[in-house]
Formats: sequence, structure tokens, C-alpha cells
Amino acid sequence: MGLTRQYLRYEPAAVFGLVASARGSSAFVPLRGERGPSAAVPACEHVFVWDTRKGEKVLILKGLKQEVSCLCPSPDGLHLAVGYEDGSIRVFSLLSGEANITFNGHKAAVTALQYDHLGGRLVSGSKDTDVIVWDVINESGLYRLKGHKDAVTQVLFLKEKNLLVTSGKDTLVKWWDLDTQHCFKTLVGHRTEVWGMALISEEKRLITGSADSELRVWDITYIQEGKDPDEPESKKSKGSSLRAEENTEEDDDTSEVDEHPEERLVKCSKAGSIMREGRDRVVTLATDHTGKILACHGTDAVLEVFSVLSEEEVQKKLEKKMKKAKKKAKQSSEEEPERSVELSLQEEIQRVTNIKASSKIKSVDLMLSPKGELKILLLLQNNSIELYSLNLSAQVPQAVRASRITIGGHRSDVRTLAFSSDNIAVLSAAAESVKIWNRSTLQCIRTMDCEYALCSLFVPGDRQVIVGSKTGKLQLYDLASGSLMETLNAHDGALWSIALSPDQHGFVTGGADKCVKFWEFELVKDESSVQTRLSMKHVRTLELDEDVLCVRYSPNQKLLAVSLLDCTVKVFYTDTLKFFLSLYGHKLPVLCMDICYDGTLIATGSADRNVKIWGLDFGDCHRSLFAHDDSVMYLQFVSKSHLFFTAGKDNKIKQWDADKFEHIQTLEGHHQEVWCLALSPNGDHVVSASHDKSLRLWERTREPLVLEEEREMQREAEYEESVAKEEQPVVAGEAQGETGLAGKKTIETIKAAERIMEAIELYREETAKLREHEAICKAAGKEVPFPVNPILRAYGAATPSAYVLEVFKKVKSSELEESLLVLPFSYVPDLLRLFNEYINLGSEVELLCRALLFLLKIHFGQITSNHMLVSVIENLKKTTISRVSGARDVLGFNMAGLQFLKREIEAKDEVTFFADATDRFEEKRRKRKKKEKMVLAVL
Repeated sequence: MGLTRQYLRYEPAAVFGLVASARGSSAFVPLRGERGPSAAVPACEHVFVWDTRKGEKVLILKGLKQEVSCLCPSPDGLHLAVGYEDGSIRVFSLLSGEANITFNGHKAAVTALQYDHLGGRLVSGSKDTDVIVWDVINESGLYRLKGHKDAVTQVLFLKEKNLLVTSGKDTLVKWWDLDTQHCFKTLVGHRTEVWGMALISEEKRLITGSADSELRVWDITYIQEGKDPDEPESKKSKGSSLRAEENTEEDDDTSEVDEHPEERLVKCSKAGSIMREGRDRVVTLATDHTGKILACHGTDAVLEVFSVLSEEEVQKKLEKKMKKAKKKAKQSSEEEPERSVELSLQEEIQRVTNIKASSKIKSVDLMLSPKGELKILLLLQNNSIELYSLNLSAQVPQAVRASRITIGGHRSDVRTLAFSSDNIAVLSAAAESVKIWNRSTLQCIRTMDCEYALCSLFVPGDRQVIVGSKTGKLQLYDLASGSLMETLNAHDGALWSIALSPDQHGFVTGGADKCVKFWEFELVKDESSVQTRLSMKHVRTLELDEDVLCVRYSPNQKLLAVSLLDCTVKVFYTDTLKFFLSLYGHKLPVLCMDICYDGTLIATGSADRNVKIWGLDFGDCHRSLFAHDDSVMYLQFVSKSHLFFTAGKDNKIKQWDADKFEHIQTLEGHHQEVWCLALSPNGDHVVSASHDKSLRLWERTREPLVLEEEREMQREAEYEESVAKEEQPVVAGEAQGETGLAGKKTIETIKAAERIMEAIELYREETAKLREHEAICKAAGKEVPFPVNPILRAYGAATPSAYVLEVFKKVKSSELEESLLVLPFSYVPDLLRLFNEYINLGSEVELLCRALLFLLKIHFGQITSNHMLVSVIENLKKTTISRVSGARDVLGFNMAGLQFLKREIEAKDEVTFFADATDRFEEKRRKRKKKEKMVLAVL
């Protein structure tokens, strides 16, 4: 057997250059249990928690592979629920940064998350049109609500009743009764998608935002049992009996569906509209936790802030208005108006101010401090976060930008990367700036303003860098001072490519003006000082018939390869500029290429998704590889080898062997198009830049990579994906109605079911062996020790039945139902007999009852028709009722004890509180007297 070539694996090392992703929502979170100005924002697959005051990253909640799509902090501020693009939800602890719970139920991206006011339940909405309610404490799904015909955009719990409101892109707002799990009301007063919702005025009003500049306001009336829905509510404030005549025409044809059954719990009628200044659709509609402040923004950079008057403020305004009306009536000697004076909707929901951000707003969160100061967190499209402060008690409230986090990344996509010769510094350049990063610490050490950068390189010595721009300019920067030393107009069009000459005396550039220009480094006297400085001198020009897209020198500097817009690569002699070879075969232009270290091979990557490997001696095509699912954007050889990396618009980076024409490895991590990459001179590190604004560092490990194993792992991953995409198993007795099971079939649930099946089979085998052993012992008339199965010994289980229970307990709570659903019926009779045994012993009563009831539900017909199971079910009935009532009694006793302790603690605290208040009052009085004395002394 011949020796196989050994490759080394590249692993992801870090993500940097990212402040916040534009996809997903942002949220204020308390840091380390204290309420502070910390911002949780999505960052590709991770969540970054920033201290907005210091501008530091204080916590990273690490995700897996999928991009974050939604965030929601828990009411107690200890947890953060994170929704992902694949439909999974993970609940992180903000104290430890660990993911405690994972929920799998949605088939598409999670678009909305909301906790109830106690934090015990979590509701999620998704692009798959389903709404799922999850039990956070039991770590399981409760039920799935189906009804929307398009993506769900917002979900809201109502504190007053056990109700849920959801909105979707299907133009509907649905009201769900969570006791009966059905939709009892649908608002159809929107002509376009409902993009956002908010509850205000102590949940007596609902505001919805759509694709127009109108915010629709709905009055909510909670109906008592047996009360006529048309009867006016006595508790309703004068201000909320608003404008019946204001919108009569619109309400007639576009209000809610008027059916009597849906008026049992809630009456929802349109109160009017508030006009936004923005003409585009609402992106986010948010309130603070008190519901006093409402903020909304569209697809532009303007945030509109509104203040909602409380009932007392409404009452005061009404009294003022009544006095004015009476005064006016007396002056005009008219009779006093009989009809009551009412406030308009614009007076109850007042515009406070507009805030203009530095870029398009993607998400907003509000936090109102007890002193009346409003903090506004804005997540912007350009990879930055802004925090604004608004003093609401001021006469004319003006928003002040308190802080801005930008230093950690570029405002636009990075289009060029370069490594320094010592493998330590990394250059990244975008449309507005050039940044130099320290590879080991990942800190930005220099930021310099530039024009739209397309290519770059480190000057030999690593003290200066050259950047080529879209306008055709060459910009030379000094790294020590961070200043621009020189700008030259090199090309008339975009300067697409730059390559350093192997002798390091100069470089070559190619641009859209159909020219290749040769440059040399020279030292010139600086005009401002006596010292000499580095400069660039234009030496020669090679004119061509087409735009130049890429230029590369051969390592011996004898040849120059030029990629042209006519899909060919022309190779010229460097000294005479005479034509040598033409490499043609690509169907679309060659966007990138590189020549290996020994000058024998040239690899070209094209927009036609192929990579071609050519011999540089005769220009023959050795192999054409289908490399990516979209354009190949960048290609570079690893130093001193024939291995090369390619980056594509299909979000992937791939490694190839140019000798064996084999695909070695795929580096997956970016979520959008990869624009460029750079390899360190020693080949140990790869840096890549993408449209998702992130820079990623990949590191070569010492772990050998075997191609056969890699292919096998790839096949397994494909199989697991296909299993997850299969049709969900049908539950017997489940009608295709509004509700369904919360979970979904995944590879984990299948593995859990397989583990249960293996445990039951082992139990059967061991039980049969035990019977045989007992029979042998009886026949022999003496006791022989029974050999213990090594698997039972490993689990620490004394008996096979105890082993089955151990395996059952290890199934995740959120995956239990789905695992039992996959389990074949042939294993169920044994499982029921074991359940009877376990419940008799009083172990894991809650878990076993949950599993038992689910199995009875899905296999009801087969269980009831099986005569062998009648006695088992009868025994289960007796034992289950007695054990559950016993567990309930213990729980009730413990609850009563805890409530007693709570009352005792509260009684003690009240005494302490009043004592503290008296001391504080005395201290204030002393300070005031001291101040008065000082004033008198000054006078």
C-alpha cells in the first residue's frame, strides 16, 4: 500500500471586526445581576454583550453554526432567549454565559420571541407561520398554534388574562385563548403586512404598524363572563371612549370580523390612527416595560418617539379642556355644551421627538429609568451600536448621543485583506477606512481614513501599506503615525488588482482603464521635513484590449499573468512585455488567480464557478474543478506547497490539492458572500472577510486530516439533514386544526428513541437470562452468582429495569414527546410494565406520568384492544392516582410553608424599611440646615 498524502486540518480560531449584525434584534440586559447600560446584540452565530459606557465587550454567548435572528431577555434579567435561522431557540444564562436549554420546533427562522410576565413561559413565532408556546421551567414545548398564512412578525402575552396576540405578514392580527388553545378573534383592519405591535395604557390599547405611514390604535375591553359585549364598560376612562364617529366609514368595511362567539373574552375596536413621518414600512414598534413610551422606525435612519399619557394625566387634561370650554361658552354667551369634552388620540399619544441616527436603524430597545430618563439602544445597519439619552422632564426633550460603539469593525464590507511578512499584523480595508489588526490579540491597532478600497499590500519592511481604490488612486500610508503619506492617480478606472514583485523593489497594478502599470519604490526628500520618505515611481505601462481584473507575478519574476474581462488570462514576459501564453476556457471573467511557489502551476477562479489548474510551461489545462455554487471571488496558494484556498459567493472557503485535483476541506462559518481572504506567509493562518461584516481567523492545527473520513462525515451530515427534513410523524387523534405538538423530529430525537429501544432490548435479554439462571440453580439445588452485564455496571444500575429508567431520565425534556412518537409499538407494552414498577417505587413520578399519558394518547387504540395490557393499565391507574395525589400534597405543604416564611420576612422588612426612611429623612434635614447656614454666611 502506497503512502497517502497527509493534510493538516484548519479550524476556526476567532471572529473579529464585528460589532453587531444587522439581522436580528437588540436588547438591554442587566450585567452580572445588576441593572446597567449593557446591550445584547446579534453577531452572526454569537450574541455579544457590550458595556455601552466603556465600549467594551463583556460577554460572548457562543452559538453553533446558524445565524441569530431574534433576542428576548427574561423578566428577571438572568436569562436571554436567542432564536436562530434554523428555527432552534437556546436559553442562555447571563451569569455564566452557558446555554441551559435548547428548543427545537420551528422549521424556519425564528422571527419573534416573548416571555410572559413571570418568565415561566416563552412564546416564539417563525417564518414557518407557526406560533409555539414553551415551558421554560420544565424545558419542554406545550403546544403549537397554527393559523397564520405567512411569517409571524410579533407575539405578545397579555398579563391580565391568559391570552396571546400575534401578528403576521398575512395582514392579520390573531387573538389566542391559551386555556383552550384556539384563536377566538382575528383583526382584519390592515390592507398590508402587519410588521409590528405594542401594548400600551396598561394593556387597554393595542398599536399596530403596517406598510404605510399609519399606526393603527385599537381599544381593548376585557369582557366579564355573562356580560353583554355591547354594554359600555363602567371602569373605562373618559378619554378611552374615543371618536366613534371619527372612523365610521373605515370601520364599517375594515374592522374586525363581527361574530358573537369571539366577543366572549375581549372586545377590540379601532380607536383611530397616529400618522408617522416616515413613508416606508414599520420595521420595529417598541415600548419600554411600563408602556409609557412608544418608539417606531422604518427602513430609514429616523426613530420617532411618542409619549403615552396615563389615566391620571388624561383626567387632568380633560378637566383643563372642560374649563376652557366652559369659559368660551360664557364669553360667547352660548349655552353650556351638553356633550362631554373628549381628548383626541393625538393628545393622548403625543410625539416627543425624532432621533436621526448615523445610519439605517435595524432594531431598537427602550429603558426608562425611575428618574424619568429614557435610554434608547439603536442597532444600525453599518455594524455599529448607538445609545441615546432623552430627558423627558425637559420643556423641549432633546436626544443626546451618550455613546457609540464602532471601533471594533468597519462600517461597510471589507473588500481587501493582507498579511504582514512576520505573520503578526493583518490589514483590512473597506469603503471608508483601513484598519490594522494584531492577529494574536485581535485588537484594532490603527484606523486610517481611505477611499473605497479594492486591493492592498504591505510594503517590504511592514512599516507602510499601499491601498488601491475604486477611483483608480494609489494611497500610501505610514503605520507608525497612521497618516496618509502620498496619493497618486494611477488609473482612470477602478484599480482592481495589485501584486508585489518577488524582488520586492516594486509592484504592478491592473485597472479598468485597460492598463497594467509597473511601479518602483524610491526614497524622496519630504517637503515638510529634512528626512527622506518612501514614494512610488511609475516605470512602465502595458496597454491591453480589455479591462484588467487581476495581475500576478511568477515567483522568479520572469512572467506576468493578467486576467482580462474577455474571460482569458494572458501571460507576458516581464522584461520585454512580449506575449507568451493565452489561457482560455472559462465562460465568464476570471476574478482571481495565483501562481504556486515553484512557478509550475497557475490556478484561476472565475465567475462561472469553476477553478482551472494550468501548467505554466505550455499553458495546458490540467483539470477543471467545479469549486463553488456561486462566483469564485478569491484564490491563493499556501506558501511552499501546491495546496490552495478559494473563497466564493456561496459563503464557503475551500481548500484544494492542485497535484491530485482533490477537494480537501470546506471552512464553513460565514453567513453571506465571502469577498476576500489572505494567507499568512508561513501558511498557519487564514483570514477571510464577508458581506456579513465579520472577519474570521482560521488556524492550521497539528491534527491530520484523512480524506476518506472527511467524506464519511460529510455523508453523515447530509443524512442527518435529510432526516430532519422528512415528514413529521402523524399523531393518532390529532386533527389538522389550530393546535399541534410543539416539538419536531430531529436526529437527536431519533437517537434518543434508539437508546430507549436498546435499553428495552437489553432488559428483555437480561430478564430472559435471569429466568434461565434461576431454573439452572433450582435444578442444581445450589446458588450460583449471576454475572452482571458490564453495561449495567457502567451505568451503576443494580437491575436491568433500573438501567432502563436511567436511560429514560437522560432523554432531554424538550425531546421526550418526539422520541416516544418515533418509538415502535412493540416496545410500548414492556415500557408500560416498567412504568408500573417505577411508579410503585415512587421514583420520577412527574416524568413517568407525562410519558405514560403521551403513550396512552398516541397508542390508545392498540393498548385498549390488547387483552394482555388490561391488568397493567388497571394497576397503573391505581398507582398513578395515589402517587400523584401524594406528590400534590407534598407540593401543597411546601407552598404553604414558603408563603408563611415569605410573610414573616415581609413583616420584618417593613419594620426595617420604616427605620431606614426615618434615618434618611433626618440626614436630609441636617444637610439642608447646613446648606442654609453656608448661604447666610456668604451673604
